[in-house]
Amino acid sequence: MPDPTVKDILTSDHHELYDTLVARRYFAKFDRITGHLGRVAAEVEAEGRLTRTEARVLGRYLTAVAGTFRALSHKYLMTGRGESAPRLTIDRHESGFPVAQELMTMAVDAQQAEKHLAGMPSEAELKDRMVRQIVGDLTIPTALQFALSQRYYYEALAAGGLFWARNDPDAQWIRDLGTRRHFLVHWAVWDTQNNLPVVYLMDVEDSGRRPLPTDAYRWPQAQAALMAQSVGGLKLLTIATGFDKDFSDLHPKRLRRIILGPMYSASFTLQSGPISKVLEGAKAPEGEDWALVWTVEDLVSDREEEVKDGWFSTAVRQVYKLDPVAGAELGATRQDRMIILPERPYQVLVEQNPAGLRAYRKFVVGAGGRLVPTL
Repeated sequence: MPDPTVKDILTSDHHELYDTLVARRYFAKFDRITGHLGRVAAEVEAEGRLTRTEARVLGRYLTAVAGTFRALSHKYLMTGRGESAPRLTIDRHESGFPVAQELMTMAVDAQQAEKHLAGMPSEAELKDRMVRQIVGDLTIPTALQFALSQRYYYEALAAGGLFWARNDPDAQWIRDLGTRRHFLVHWAVWDTQNNLPVVYLMDVEDSGRRPLPTDAYRWPQAQAALMAQSVGGLKLLTIATGFDKDFSDLHPKRLRRIILGPMYSASFTLQSGPISKVLEGAKAPEGEDWALVWTVEDLVSDREEEVKDGWFSTAVRQVYKLDPVAGAELGATRQDRMIILPERPYQVLVEQNPAGLRAYRKFVVGAGGRLVPTL
């Protein structure tokens, strides 16, 4: 039998949004937050920490995250308006995002989207029925409103461009390097352990006979290997060295993991530590009581070495540069954390100046949605 204390803790981390207004406030909050993420990526690019290609690739994932929230907002538009209306489940402890099961269900729904749409009345017909019910019966057309919200949901799924529970690797050619080709391989997952969207960027030099994305033998194996290793608990060093060993003609020169979140909010999450005191002290109005953390883990190859590979052969292996202080524990060259938050919480953050948040790069959302990076 499992320890009931542990079970209770795990259950309390997940919370259903059962009220219509609460659910709509939640999605409105994320609509504002995701609108700022592209600006953060542009600022990081301007600072030279992302290339234009990397920023463009990351931007597509950020847009996909925003699209996923919009699709879910349609699905849960009628939360609390009837027993059959679905409820969104979020992870309110060290996440603030929907639980991974929501994304898995969405992927299953997407497979049936066209079938659902074919069996539904059109948007115009549903709206016409609503008007006739309001005028003729003098009643609120709750069932029709629900049907229209589900139509919007399935239309969003059918349109695509969303962030799924798993977003399989793709490769972007960068340039040729003598006998090698340089690719940016990128993929993303919704981390099932932490309930957060995670993006991976890997710079790979390819010394194979055929370009990696057109190699029918290596590319499917490489994709499968990367997706199998996309677990939040694995260090970047473990992922990169395993890939380096498994593919003798693929040389991972750099691997980055970008973790979007957690999102902290006085209204929706149970936070502890310094961020809790910041949000509590801010007493910000609805829509401004949040903070989003953005973490970038970076692993860079320092050099290559020839190592013995079998009785009579050798192989090229990467030697990665690790953080001089937390190298073994971190498993990366460096880790950078950023925090995005509105002006009111930022002012309290400056006043309190908690030690745990001093190393975070701050991006402040000012009037009119203007993003202001701080030193």
